[in-house]
Amino acid sequence: MKLSTTDLTTSLKDYPSSSSELFVGNHPLSHLEKLVSNTPFYAYDRQLIINRVTQLTNTLPKKISLHYAIKANPFPSLVQLMSTQVSGFDVASRKEMLLAIQTGMPADKISFAGPGKTTEDIEAAIIAGVTLHVESAGEITKVELAAGQLSLKANIAIRVNPKFELKSSGMKMSGGAKPFGIDEEQVPQILKELNLTKINLRGFHIFAGSQNLNAEAILSAQQQTFMLAEELVALSSKITKGKIDYLNIGGGFGVPYFANEKSLDVTAIANNLESLLKKHETLVDGLELILELGRYLVAEAGIYVCKVVDKKVSRGTNYLVCDGGLHHHLANSGNFGQVIRKNYPVVIGNKLKGDVQELVNIVGPLCTPLDILADKIMLPKASMGDYVVVFQSGAYGATASPKDFLSQPQVSELLI
Repeated sequence: MKLSTTDLTTSLKDYPSSSSELFVGNHPLSHLEKLVSNTPFYAYDRQLIINRVTQLTNTLPKKISLHYAIKANPFPSLVQLMSTQVSGFDVASRKEMLLAIQTGMPADKISFAGPGKTTEDIEAAIIAGVTLHVESAGEITKVELAAGQLSLKANIAIRVNPKFELKSSGMKMSGGAKPFGIDEEQVPQILKELNLTKINLRGFHIFAGSQNLNAEAILSAQQQTFMLAEELVALSSKITKGKIDYLNIGGGFGVPYFANEKSLDVTAIANNLESLLKKHETLVDGLELILELGRYLVAEAGIYVCKVVDKKVSRGTNYLVCDGGLHHHLANSGNFGQVIRKNYPVVIGNKLKGDVQELVNIVGPLCTPLDILADKIMLPKASMGDYVVVFQSGAYGATASPKDFLSQPQVSELLI
C-alpha cells in the first residue's frame, strides 16, 4: 500500500522542516536524539497539544467541561501540561490516579473508571476523594464496605451501559452485553439499593465508544445520551431525593490514521451539542456537562522515531530494518485492534525532500513477522542511520506496547 502525497501533507502540516529534516518543537530530529541519547524515542509537541485543546474549547459550547483521559498517554510531563489545559482527568488505574493528583488537579475533578477495580484501588480512591465510576452492582457493594471500614463517604458516579451503540466506532463500548458499565435497565434497582449513608452519588457516565470519525454517528449517540440522561436524572432525584453534580457524556472523537480517512467535523458536533443544551435546558441546569477525550487531544501531537540499522533485499523485496518496532508501538504494527493492517503516515525524517524513491517494507528488530512498521510504502531511498518517523503517535504508544518483549532496549519519551 503506497502512502499518497495528501496523507503526508496532512501529517506534516504541523511539523516544520529545514532542508530535509523534520523538526518537533523547533528542534531537528538529530538534536532530539542527542537530548535523549538514543533512538528509538517518542517526541510530543507541547504547542500542538495546547493548540488542539484551545481550538476545541473555543469551538464547543461554554457549558461543556473538557476532561482528559490519561490512559491515552500517561507520560508524566504531558499529564502535567494537561492539568493546565483541561478541567479534569479520567483515570483507569491507581497509578494514573496518583499521577493525576500530583499535578494539583482537584480531587473532585478526577474520575476513576474501569471494570475490575480491586479493594485496594477503591480504598485509595475513597481516601484521595476522587469519584469512582462504578461498573457493577458488586463493585458498589465493595465501595460501600470500604467506605464503612474507612469511616469516609465515597464519591461515585454510575457508569451506564446504554442500549444504543456508537455506530462506526473503532471500539464499541455499549449496546448488548459489555464488561463496561451497568446496563441501563438495571439502574433503577441499583439506585434503590444505594446506601446513601456511605455513598455520595455525584452523577452518571454514559460512554458509547471511541475512535469515531463519523460526525453523524456521534450526533446520533449524543442525542440518545441526552434522552437517556433525562430519564436517569429524574429517576435519581425521585429515588435518592438528592441532586447530582455532573453528567459525563463520554467522547469518542477519532483521529485519521490511514489513507483516505478525513478529520472529524467537530463544528457539526459542537452545533449539535448547543442545540441539545437548549432542548434539555431543565436537565443541564446546575449540572456540569463533561466531554471526556484522550486520543483526540494528543495523538496528532506525537511522533515515534527509530533508526535504520540494516538494509536488505529478499527475493526482490527491499527491507529497512530498524532499531524500533512493535515492542514500542504496538498500534502501528497493526496488532492493536486492526483487522486488516494499514500503514500509519511514515516518512524518512532526515530525507523529507529526497528525489530518489523506492518501494520498501520497514520492519523492527524482533524475531517475529508481526514486527512491521510499514508495508509496501514508497519513500525516499534510505541509508543506514536514517530516521524512520511514524506520525499520529501521541496516543496509545509506549504504555500500550509490550516494551519488555524479547528484552530489547527501552524507548525514550520527551515533551518538547
